[in-house]
Amino acid sequence: MAKTIIIIGAGMGGMAAGIYGQLNGYRTRIFEMHTLPGGQCASWQRRGYTFDACIHHLMGCSPTTRINTLWQELGAMPRELVYPDECVSVLSPEGKLFNDYYDLERLHRHLLELAPADAAMINEYINAIKPFAKNDIWGEMMLGGPAVLLRALPHILPILKWFKPTMAQVGRRFSDPFLQRAFPLLAYSMPQIPFAFHLGRHGYGMMGDIAWPVGAAEEFAASMARRYTELGGEIHYRCKVVKILTRANRAVGVRLADGTEAYGEVIISNADGRKTLLELLEGRFMNKQLEGYCREPEDETNCAVQVFLGVSRDLSREPSSLILLLPEAVTIAGYQASSLEMQMYGLDRSMAPEGKGVIKVELFSRYSYWKELAKDRARYEAEKEKVAGQVLDILERYYTGIKNQVEVVDVPTLLTWERFMGGTHGFVNMPSKKPDFLASLFKHGDMLLPGLDNFYFVGIWATSAGALFINAHSGKKAIKLICKKDGRPFTSAS
Repeated sequence: MAKTIIIIGAGMGGMAAGIYGQLNGYRTRIFEMHTLPGGQCASWQRRGYTFDACIHHLMGCSPTTRINTLWQELGAMPRELVYPDECVSVLSPEGKLFNDYYDLERLHRHLLELAPADAAMINEYINAIKPFAKNDIWGEMMLGGPAVLLRALPHILPILKWFKPTMAQVGRRFSDPFLQRAFPLLAYSMPQIPFAFHLGRHGYGMMGDIAWPVGAAEEFAASMARRYTELGGEIHYRCKVVKILTRANRAVGVRLADGTEAYGEVIISNADGRKTLLELLEGRFMNKQLEGYCREPEDETNCAVQVFLGVSRDLSREPSSLILLLPEAVTIAGYQASSLEMQMYGLDRSMAPEGKGVIKVELFSRYSYWKELAKDRARYEAEKEKVAGQVLDILERYYTGIKNQVEVVDVPTLLTWERFMGGTHGFVNMPSKKPDFLASLFKHGDMLLPGLDNFYFVGIWATSAGALFINAHSGKKAIKLICKKDGRPFTSAS
């Protein structure tokens, strides 16, 4: 009889574990508290508009990369895609627009027109991108394993120097005031991100590996769920796991909110790590390192609130990813913002009625700020309405008449994610630790627990990364470990 694997959560890691489990002869069952698959890979509909809260730059869209191979194995590729011309754009209060085009010749000309005095720095930026566009570097480093990584070293070593400087440090090397302010924000408005992250994203865009999936996150996740069920896997929706059952320091099953129990030889959690450790396992399999992971983040400021707008306005010619530089800082949701990060979905006509479009504005704030407000529902809702109003006031300065074109407004916060996904910090439910890139390549420590056998973490708690493909790959890694323990060969083929 096939060994049974119980999986908590139908996010990227959970569904990937289910798919590879089925491919390798295991019987897998996923218990998902929501009504849909995908976890944080989520979108939803409001009066004819589709609001996507997850995908920015989807990697793995070119058949030449290892990331694409992963998505094919998981049933997410091939699919209909739309390719933007630029990685990101920045608009100044004066109307100056910087388009960070994927095409290097076009980008080079554009930057020289914007800042001819920065020709030397512009040339250095262009040349830094080129090595990242010649090889499947992220795929080789993250998905290929030690042997592939060793063979790839000749073209990985030259780029290692770009992992040290941050976007802010590189931005300060421009003399043009506009580029000095714009450049540090190109990587999701996070100036502290290593420059190499942006270069890698830019390189993959040049290779045609970054695109927008038509139909948004919900359909992307649904394609994986279809692949899983076609392989014989079971997804049980509206089934919240409240306890992981153990016996003699072995994980043996789960108890659901309705009191029913399900048993298996292996338990995999794609759920929030803090909830898993402190509630589902009642804090019984902890050490000092895990206690540290479960502490509140020292700096909890993150993308904590989004403002979605369905507008009666054609956005098909607008940049898909846009940063607005503000003339002066504005306090929104308790955070002083000097810019707004937004996506404009005119490239996907399936997301809005004909001639209309969707805008998503992502705002930094704190989980504790919204948690405190939520103690009084009226205050919480009033703050969401205020935030939406502030955003619309700002957009009106750049897009005259847009306030009168708004047909739908939706404002999810981290507490929205907590309600639907069960995490302790909403979308940002990763452990309180510094990501260890080398450890994620060669070790599996964050997938296992001390003193508990037959248990594995997958997803963001194991990876500390937001990229969909990295979290999906963690599910594959978990099944590889299980196969190795069982002494059976691993396969990714149907």
